[in-house]
Amino acid sequence: MLFHVIDTGFFKLDGGAMFGVVPKSIWQRTNPADENNLCTWAMRCLLIEDSKQLILIDTGIGTKQDAKFFSHYYLHGERTLAASLQNLGFHSSDITDVFLTHLHFDHCGGAVQYNHNRTALELTFPNATYWTNTDHYKWATEPNAREKASFLKENILPLAESGHLQFIHPQQPSPLPQFDILYVDGHTDKMMLPVIPYKGKKLVYVADLLPSVGHLPIPYVMGYDTRPLLTLQEKEQFLNTAAAEQYILFFEHDPTNECCTVKPTEKGVRMNEAFTLAEV
Repeated sequence: MLFHVIDTGFFKLDGGAMFGVVPKSIWQRTNPADENNLCTWAMRCLLIEDSKQLILIDTGIGTKQDAKFFSHYYLHGERTLAASLQNLGFHSSDITDVFLTHLHFDHCGGAVQYNHNRTALELTFPNATYWTNTDHYKWATEPNAREKASFLKENILPLAESGHLQFIHPQQPSPLPQFDILYVDGHTDKMMLPVIPYKGKKLVYVADLLPSVGHLPIPYVMGYDTRPLLTLQEKEQFLNTAAAEQYILFFEHDPTNECCTVKPTEKGVRMNEAFTLAEV
């Protein structure tokens, strides 16, 4: 298997929301904020090239929202989903599978786009099977008030209406043999983290369980999480295993670090080494 990092640009979110109860005087050491208290975050996807399959994990925020929507998130950077694929010699029609860790807009927005004259929505990857799971899809299409603004119908309904959406059942093995799936429920119900064999180790696409290196300490939990106490438990269990088995953590949102390993310390599990995927 070949792995390709797909950069889709950067956006900004409120630092306090991203670190929950942790004071700004502490979190700004790793994630400095601008004059509006906003921190920069990546939207880093992963492309797996395996024989006849091209599997894209998450899709970034996309391009179809209006100017008012994007004005809240300060999109910036030169990289886009389409350009990153093109730089690797791939076209959107080449993608065979799109695996969505969850259906928040910054993870699945790029899965659907407007057609050339912006009169109708269409699949960004017309030949792909799109993957979510049954429990999370129900959660996203019958949203609670806390998450409603993150589950946008224009990101989700076209997938179902297209006939290209397939459902993974959490009690069954992954239908994609390239990786196993770790389910976590603290951030949102049944978020899926791919656990991928890579060069004799396990690479885990950690999505919003660990948005950045700055979130490695157990109490550093996003205000966006629906079950923060459960996130605490999930993080602790995951990080202890990651340290013991030397997992490679692949960060979707860390603006600086693509990957790292972790190690136990007197203060808990912390970063061991940071590196790019190409350096593995």
